[in-house]
Amino acid sequence: MSEAVTGQDLLDWAETLAGIARTGLGFTESLYEQERYEEILKVAAQIRSTVDSKIEPEEVADEWMRMVGQGVAGYVTPKAAVGAIVSNDDDEILLVQRADSGVWLYPTGWADIGYSPVEVAIKEVYEETGIHCEPLTLVSIVDGMRQGFTKIPLYSMVFYCKAVGGELRAHPLETSDCGWFARDALPEPLAGLESWVDDAFAAIDGNLAEVRFDAPRSLPWEQTMHDEQDAENDLRMKQYADDMRSWESVDGQGYGEKPAFIPFSWSPSSMIHFGSSSGIAPM
Repeated sequence: MSEAVTGQDLLDWAETLAGIARTGLGFTESLYEQERYEEILKVAAQIRSTVDSKIEPEEVADEWMRMVGQGVAGYVTPKAAVGAIVSNDDDEILLVQRADSGVWLYPTGWADIGYSPVEVAIKEVYEETGIHCEPLTLVSIVDGMRQGFTKIPLYSMVFYCKAVGGELRAHPLETSDCGWFARDALPEPLAGLESWVDDAFAAIDGNLAEVRFDAPRSLPWEQTMHDEQDAENDLRMKQYADDMRSWESVDGQGYGEKPAFIPFSWSPSSMIHFGSSSGIAPM
């Protein structure tokens, strides 16, 4: 039995449809296609509004329309955020208290144009805390919407870094406080999913086994596509088998033109279906 649809599912679908429509509007020159993409945007906005009753579908659709670019500039992609797990010589973690929400989290921010991901990590740590750091390894790269900690399409990259200097000072606008914390003395409230705490201290303790990322999903339409291909292949093999039996029916000898084998569409299960449903392999 399939799982029930969640609000996060609806949000994902709305953003996916909106991204497809906005990208299409950025590339198409067909008036007909433009109208269709605009309709898709309206449907996506309606789905989006079911997740948050305070959102008006018309306003969301208008905002998305204002974000449409032309050509490559109009290709919609997720935003990118970069975070840093920073430790000191006492194996404590550097955390900041967000000025807007009051929650505690590792330093993080949007990826800026002109900087590489690790350069963004270094910059964000210094701007938010006054600490200089050296990036050592990538801890995780995940889809924020898949993980459930953002409502907009976003890829989050988190690096493990070691403090190499500087003095603690909170950013006057972005953070209310900052400090070093041991695992058994973490401040409250912590932001979002607490799973990042395990990743953080695994990196600090030198026990990070591998980079964390989102496992590939089995998408419903992919299975449907494979099922349809397998059904088509079965029909082709059956028809070929019937044609071969008819061709060989006259005294066991071929009569007339030999039936042609029609190549089939390949799917992951095609090798299993190949020849098994008819007992005859293509010649």
